[in-house]
Amino acid sequence: MGYTLQILYDAGMTALSLTPAQRKAHRAKAHALNPVVMIGNEGLTAAVRKEIDRALSSHGLIKIRVLGDDRDARIAMYESICDDLNAAPIQHIGKLLVVWRPVASKPEKVVPSKKVARAYQTARSNQRGSGSRAGFKKATMASPSKPKRRKTRLASPKKAALG
Repeated sequence: MGYTLQILYDAGMTALSLTPAQRKAHRAKAHALNPVVMIGNEGLTAAVRKEIDRALSSHGLIKIRVLGDDRDARIAMYESICDDLNAAPIQHIGKLLVVWRPVASKPEKVVPSKKVARAYQTARSNQRGSGSRAGFKKATMASPSKPKRRKTRLASPKKAALG
């Protein structure tokens, strides 16, 4: 994204508030998402809150589908989710709610350099036992019903130019 993350905290609310450009970018990302959590007729229970929190922790941007028909109840749920879970409201269209919370950065996986990987590979091949079996194929017998046929080889243009 081409913008810097600015998170503004309101004094009265604990929900995150974003700039309109940030909200627009998150709306664009959320367009292709499917709802991760569904809130049924029971409403916003503790189990549903826990599941929304878990989804926000792993995904960051989620869609929530509310199955109830009462618009005022949906708005109250939306505000409650954002306030209680410290998330930013992105979009509310009909029965779909889009919520965002920044994901905690994961520690990066340490990838060894090519030298270390090659040294590890040669050490492993030395441990396998005497004699390398690389390049040797097991002799197979052709069945009488299927004669063994030679595979056609394609010559590369470089090898054809050399001779």
